[in-house]
Amino acid sequence: MADHPAVEVSDLNVSYGSTPVLVDVGLTVPAGAGVCVTGENGIGKSTLLRCVSSLQRPDSGVIRVFGGEPGDRPDFWRAVATTVEPPTWYPGLTAHEHAELVCRAHGQDPGEAGIDEALERFGLAGHADAIPPSLSSGQKQRLTLALVLLRPSALLILDEPEQRLDPEGRAMVAGMLADYLAGGGSLLLASHDDKFAVAAGAEIVSMDML
Repeated sequence: MADHPAVEVSDLNVSYGSTPVLVDVGLTVPAGAGVCVTGENGIGKSTLLRCVSSLQRPDSGVIRVFGGEPGDRPDFWRAVATTVEPPTWYPGLTAHEHAELVCRAHGQDPGEAGIDEALERFGLAGHADAIPPSLSSGQKQRLTLALVLLRPSALLILDEPEQRLDPEGRAMVAGMLADYLAGGGSLLLASHDDKFAVAAGAEIVSMDML
């Protein structure tokens, strides 16, 4: 996969009805690098991430992820982890059991994956036995990030991961993303927080320039 950029987007066009949202957008995320797209709400950041994540079909254009078309295939989702779509919480399963499920789905031994440490790191150790719908919005955000970072991946696609996190939480997540990049992972995120993006090791690119 390292022979190809992590993400290549060219001539991407998306409209909602008669309203164009993305017009001839192009973007490259080199393998092992991080890119953060910034811009005002409604400018198309989330739409771009949804298209790269294969969760939305563009009207036209070309998208490549590690040289292949994004799509609903096991090999794509083994490589890509994303928070662009809110996660599906399984009824009756606790936060810890969700983490175990994610680990098993990706070939990890839950006993060796560091689930307790991950929940502790995100301030969720006291909520391990809670069902996710009972958590606050900030706790759900931290659980979502914990699950995404717990599983193996080659590319993280994160939509405003700093949302609903306090300054300490933002610094912690930025450090984890920097470590992810240092370990050879690739990162595409949207954010309103330039300081967070820089701390995560991402190059900042304005949607206005794409």
